[in-house]
Amino acid sequence: MTQAPHLVVIGAGPAGLIAAEHLAQAGWRVTVHDRMPSVGRKLLMAGRGGLNLTHSEPADPFLARYGAASPWLAPMLRAFSAADLTRWAEGLGQQTFTGPSGRVFPKAMKASPLLRAWLIRLSELGVEIRTRSEWRGWTPAGDLVFADVEGATETVRPDATLLALGGASWPRLGSDGGWTQVLTEAGVAVSPLKPANCGFEVDWSPIFRDRFAGQPLKAVALSHRGQAARGDAMVTAYGLEGGAVYALSGALRDAIAADGPQTLEIDLRPDLSRGGITDRLAQARPSLSTTELLRKALKLTPAAINLVREGHGPGLTPERLAAAVKAVPIRVTAARPLDRAISSAGGISRDAVDEGLMLKARPGVWAAGEMLDWEAPTGGYLLQACFATGLWAAKAMAASHL
Repeated sequence: MTQAPHLVVIGAGPAGLIAAEHLAQAGWRVTVHDRMPSVGRKLLMAGRGGLNLTHSEPADPFLARYGAASPWLAPMLRAFSAADLTRWAEGLGQQTFTGPSGRVFPKAMKASPLLRAWLIRLSELGVEIRTRSEWRGWTPAGDLVFADVEGATETVRPDATLLALGGASWPRLGSDGGWTQVLTEAGVAVSPLKPANCGFEVDWSPIFRDRFAGQPLKAVALSHRGQAARGDAMVTAYGLEGGAVYALSGALRDAIAADGPQTLEIDLRPDLSRGGITDRLAQARPSLSTTELLRKALKLTPAAINLVREGHGPGLTPERLAAAVKAVPIRVTAARPLDRAISSAGGISRDAVDEGLMLKARPGVWAAGEMLDWEAPTGGYLLQACFATGLWAAKAMAASHL
């Protein structure tokens, strides 16, 4: 009797676990290794504020969220779409709902119920999960090397290997990017890892920083070099963060790296035209101070009012106020460090893998998830691509062993 092929998955996040599930269902023996004491730690962190599984927008704008990587990710994202991911979650007993913004969440909002149900399914399929097992690379003969917490090593030679070690954001949760050196030494082309969906540093005046750090800027529009994003931002002691900032983070990060500090413009009332703002200001009592005028006529918060002063300086005339509110210039000096980012860009280059995501330099070894060189904004796009690439690699492995 022929023994079932053996898959080793390295990394117990969404990409690795969905591949493990698929091949276990196909009759493979599957062992998952993870260096942390428990699995899915970054998934659990993502669920702390409500687990945003995916997004319900139409396919074309959905795919465009992946920027330069969208042409090669598109087949994978179509093969395991947002609707497929939603059905999969509901198959684990996690009913979902779509929020006003189009984001899809489990009704429980947290990741823990989904992860518990998933681990039960994997156990029933015979998947073995080995925690505190750190991958150290390959032996000269090509065997995988793993070390336990005591430093003792073992070697394994599976029929197929999936690398799903994540990027390098939130390293305390397990994905520290240490694999980049191992793969580079193995001849795999790896683009440098960079922060994505990150905050940016701003040299606030001490008064503004001390008074308004931690204050939100609600329903604003940010723009930089012709790109714009609407949503919320947050003033922090170091600068700015939040969904609208993250949406521009890739281009802004690269512009700073290439040309130095950049000017980010903030429209504090994107729902009103400049003319509409001018009319509201004109209708207010002439005796109002600038602060009272902005508060009463435009409903700006104290943080937003003082941001206008921060960007334009004191002494704005009423005639200049409308233009000032529509375009507050903020000088951003640097992206926040990679270990403080939500996700990372860079990773295994597109040319380093074949159509099935197998490493060209290491036949029999596939890669998936955030290890690959792509980035996307928050909103469900990150998890969707991790699931989709993991499943795509698993299907390629299955096809290679027919």
